[in-house]
Amino acid sequence: MPYVAFNISEKLSETQKEKIKSEVGRLITVIPGKTEADTIVDICDGHSMYKGGKAIPIAYVDIRVYTKADPNGKKQFISNLFILLEKELGINKDNVYMSFLEFDQWGDHGAYH
Repeated sequence: MPYVAFNISEKLSETQKEKIKSEVGRLITVIPGKTEADTIVDICDGHSMYKGGKAIPIAYVDIRVYTKADPNGKKQFISNLFILLEKELGINKDNVYMSFLEFDQWGDHGAYH
């Protein structure tokens, strides 16, 4: 169950949100065993975010998955997210930050794994 949360300084249109959601669903499949059907995408836009004390277009992406993920898949997924945010939102990759957390314990569908 991948969870991909975007915190973005810019206010996004519904079209931009839909594009990001759809692309994340498509891109997550580069990680073996991860599917769009199981992926939660959380987009929080219009945040007051600062880098070096200045308000600039910036994004932080928090990626969480259940169990260890294939290292090459993780690398490709993250690389593709940098490209997506620059292409679709114009946020320079120098102002995009990501974390990728893997959990061996998870709860979903009413059960603890």
